[in-house]
Amino acid sequence: MRKEKEKKILPTLKFMLKTAVKNKPQLFIAYVLQVVVSFSQTMVNIISSKYLVDEIAAIIGGGKAEEHIPTAIFCIALIVGVTLLAALINYLVNEIKSVYSEWFGEYFEVGLSEKVMKMDFEHTEDPDTLDQMNKAKEGMSWYSGGVVGILNGFFNIVSNGVNVLGVIAIIAVTCPLLLPIQIISLVLITIFTNKSNKLDIEYFKKLSKINRLFGYFFYQLSDPSNGKEVRLFDSKDMMCDKADYYSNETIDTFREQYKAQYKYMQYSNLTNGLRDGLSYFYIGFKALTGAITLGDFTMCVSSASTLYWGLYSIVDNIAATVKACGYAYEYLKFDAISDRMTKGDKPVSDGEHVIEFRNVSFKYPRSENYVLRNINITIKQGEHLSVVGLNGAGKTTFIKLLCRMYDVTDGEILIDNINIKDYSDSEYRKLFSVVFQDFELFAFSLKENIILDEQEDEEKLIKTLKMAGLYEDAMKLENKLDTTIFKSYDENGTELSGGQQQKTAICRALYRDSPIVILDEPTAALDPVAEYEIYKHFNELVGGKTAIYISHRLSSCKFCDEIAVFADDTIKEYGTHEELVKIESGIYSEMYNAQAKYYVENVS
Repeated sequence: MRKEKEKKILPTLKFMLKTAVKNKPQLFIAYVLQVVVSFSQTMVNIISSKYLVDEIAAIIGGGKAEEHIPTAIFCIALIVGVTLLAALINYLVNEIKSVYSEWFGEYFEVGLSEKVMKMDFEHTEDPDTLDQMNKAKEGMSWYSGGVVGILNGFFNIVSNGVNVLGVIAIIAVTCPLLLPIQIISLVLITIFTNKSNKLDIEYFKKLSKINRLFGYFFYQLSDPSNGKEVRLFDSKDMMCDKADYYSNETIDTFREQYKAQYKYMQYSNLTNGLRDGLSYFYIGFKALTGAITLGDFTMCVSSASTLYWGLYSIVDNIAATVKACGYAYEYLKFDAISDRMTKGDKPVSDGEHVIEFRNVSFKYPRSENYVLRNINITIKQGEHLSVVGLNGAGKTTFIKLLCRMYDVTDGEILIDNINIKDYSDSEYRKLFSVVFQDFELFAFSLKENIILDEQEDEEKLIKTLKMAGLYEDAMKLENKLDTTIFKSYDENGTELSGGQQQKTAICRALYRDSPIVILDEPTAALDPVAEYEIYKHFNELVGGKTAIYISHRLSSCKFCDEIAVFADDTIKEYGTHEELVKIESGIYSEMYNAQAKYYVENVS
């Protein structure tokens, strides 16, 4: 257990200190200054108070006022001056901390987002990785306080450590028995605090998953895009019940945690009472017997208090820092998630590209069941391929493998007779313009949603909009191409229809102008006739490029060069429309006849 803690604490502290010094060295300097100020103020207050009380006692005892008043005034001035200076410096340091706390919060949030975007795609669909991401986010911000939170704890330990060394020197000379009294009580309270802190970590892990689930249902209830489904299917009560369930789970868990920690709070209170009683008895006895002066009595009381609270603060801050490092370590764990996919560095050559799946089989991570088995297919440059099959047949998985979102389990995928694992990821993915069924549009302008990171070319953009049949709709918008999509962050934004959103996604693919274009059922929300028209028009637009159309409907099949029929985890049929439709009791012919019959019935 101890080694496990060290694995978390030391790397996290090192990481935080390194991050602070590298990015904002002035924050580190501010902490060091605060340590110096704290020690100076502590020593001045304790020692000056002793001399002040002794001077006042001398005057009361009959001494000459003119001999003692100057020293007393100097002590008062010194205490007031140092206190005011310390207050000013601490105010400035705390302002610096506040500013940099926000800066580092954004710094780590951006870092988390970049990690998610750069990691292997398979991690983004893994529940354990998503839980770890949530722990990283909560651990670095809410629970640990980030860089400033952990450095606060670390430098509090340093500051109190320096102060404690100073008062130990004072106590050792005047009231040595105070040391064991303070230390024994501190050991007992440390034991109680550690037991309580262990419960904090235990309940944090339990709450992290509950919070993620609660957050999901809360988001679903508050997301305007879900409003239609919630109202039409009257699912508000169900969603609220699920949100309430996890909300109650959170409350019950906090309640359970408080009950478990309550007894340790009471043990600590009892120990504090005994410590104070013994300390005052010992110091008072020495003062009454004349072993120490009244000033020494004041200094001992002040030193004893500073010693105990200094030691307590050290232990408390060690425990808090250990706990905070445990939370923040979740960020380091998430950041350390390694990619399993092989990273190549070969550039992709220009010219024609031939795609080959050679005996490819695939199963998702942690699954024993193959989604695809023994896939063998070659797609030549300029070929238009239609991939059809019922839902769940593996069509989208086929595309994910081609786009290298996952690596194959067995076999290999080749482009130009080179394994795609050997290519540079960034170079390889430039080959593809893909429109997935679950494509995502962002709350940016219409233009930005289409262009994304590509270079802006207005003539090309207008041409693309016209190709996809979106130009006229775009020109009707209030700010035309600069109109923000969605009203979530812009009250002057627009809500595009389902068809307009799909056309926008298609525009994005066309604008990228990659040599291989893939449509993975982006027109599923359109009616069959509209889908056919878009596919037909799109097929004309892509011209000599390689095109792959994925659908469970057969809109694209007639004008494609080849058709691959997926069923039972593999390619069951392959050929042209004319060839496949003639296969008696074939999968394709049955699908085609069923859909053709449906269209005829609807037309009549």
